[in-house]
Amino acid sequence: MKENIRFSNLDREKNIQKLSRDVYDLVVIGGGITGGGIALDAASRGLKVALVEKGDFASGTSSKSTKLIHGGLRYLKQFDFWLVKEVGSERAIVHKLAPHLVLPEKMLLPLIEHGSYGKWLTSIGLKVYDILAQVEGDDQRKMLEKKEALKLEPLLPKKILKGAGYYAEYRTDDARLTIENIKTSLKYGVVALNYIQVNDFIYKDEIVAGVKAIDVVSGLELNINSKYVINAAGPWVDELRTVNKSNQGKRLHLTKGVHLVFPHKKLPVKQSVYFDIPDGRMMFAIPRGNVTYIGTTDTNYAQNKNKITVDMADAIYLISAVNNMFPEINLEMSDIISSWAGLRPLIHEEGKSASELSRKDEIFVSDTGLISIAGGKLTGYRKMAERTVDLISKRIKEDYEMELKPCTTDKIPLCGNDFKKYKHVKKYITEIFERIKEYGFTEYDAWFLVTTYGKQTETVLEFFNSIKEKDIYIKMAKAELHFGIDYELVLTPMDFFVRRTGRLYFDIENIKKLIDPVLEEFKIIFKLEDSTIGVYKKELEETIEEHSNFSIRRT
Repeated sequence: MKENIRFSNLDREKNIQKLSRDVYDLVVIGGGITGGGIALDAASRGLKVALVEKGDFASGTSSKSTKLIHGGLRYLKQFDFWLVKEVGSERAIVHKLAPHLVLPEKMLLPLIEHGSYGKWLTSIGLKVYDILAQVEGDDQRKMLEKKEALKLEPLLPKKILKGAGYYAEYRTDDARLTIENIKTSLKYGVVALNYIQVNDFIYKDEIVAGVKAIDVVSGLELNINSKYVINAAGPWVDELRTVNKSNQGKRLHLTKGVHLVFPHKKLPVKQSVYFDIPDGRMMFAIPRGNVTYIGTTDTNYAQNKNKITVDMADAIYLISAVNNMFPEINLEMSDIISSWAGLRPLIHEEGKSASELSRKDEIFVSDTGLISIAGGKLTGYRKMAERTVDLISKRIKEDYEMELKPCTTDKIPLCGNDFKKYKHVKKYITEIFERIKEYGFTEYDAWFLVTTYGKQTETVLEFFNSIKEKDIYIKMAKAELHFGIDYELVLTPMDFFVRRTGRLYFDIENIKKLIDPVLEEFKIIFKLEDSTIGVYKKELEETIEEHSNFSIRRT
């Protein structure tokens, strides 16, 4: 396993100077999964790349998906065979790149009376799905009789259940997948920095030749010079195209997706279920550790892109759908322990509803040479990056007579992956549990560490052993924090609690215990004033309240 590369905001001033001083082949705007994937692809082909993000990495769409690397079964109904084939094939590749982070997840598709999927259509559909996605062996679809389906998931509605389809998908942590792509790109010389906001472009002979940006932390203005610029800003793509005075042509169509989190004991599904909603849509219920999360909605969105919230109508819609499918369950608003809402930056098509819009990605090139990419799915991020860098490769060949290597990202393991197969991940979880149980940690704690950090767990444990603290969970959180600050560009408590560890969504009660000791560690490491710590604490408390308390919520 290669040694971790230092990636710290304690070196922020030095990195800003490097961004300002050097000339790059490519500047990528946007530190989500698309931008991170592009940076890795471009740098691994030999380009000198800078990546900047106006907030934290994955703070937009890339931390708020359904967190599935899946083949898009629903797109068969739209006859979008190309998309099903591509993302279906990509699942196995991304799993191979990070088997600790992209975990096999069997999906149950209940067949119910008057449901969206009939038995014959489901059987044919899943067979086509297997063929398009090149699914092999035990992962190939099975059709189950009612008794078999109930054995796998006893909570299903016995009266109207007719059987089920059973097929393979993968579950991930989207924000972790993003940060590991970016960290892997550092091995190829990428300079990446969060909290750098691009507000204009540099032009040479009316062609984009870099970006003008501001360091959100210090207010310092900087210019980053480059041969090419890619706009991978997700929901903010059109804003940058407007700044660039691009001929807009097609535009984005933003839709909102909402997810709710419950204690697993409140929604004790034994495995993931993809099921009917009475209005004809479909949704997921996915167990993850000690919780189960459900989603998603798909509604048009035209409000503040920087603050997307779950409103009462969203929550009622999802809870009603679960209670309809699982008659023995009676979820209430008070059962929600956390939630998240994110935007899908889709390509607008006249006359189509939010759920009918294609999930395909598209690349737009302006008259000034700005390259923008939007649309697409989390699962297809690597192919999106490949297509975008192929375009850059073609331009470099024309402009500079320079030949780039072909894409090899399907063979580049992501940080934390030192595993040949998934069975080795499971073996490593057992090994870590044997090493930490003497302190009082559980099997879940070992699972969390390995499925968050992979083999980088070793570095986290080194920090753990060096920290003096009686409470083992505070001690481990401090160890994770030190790892995040030294190797994952953590700058704020929100970076740590939300994007690097997922605690806001999947272990929100734990945050309440950790706030004060983690903030104290922030204060020491970054030499912060009490007033700054006070601001951070207020932000955290308000965020926890916003994501979990639905007792008083606007509609």
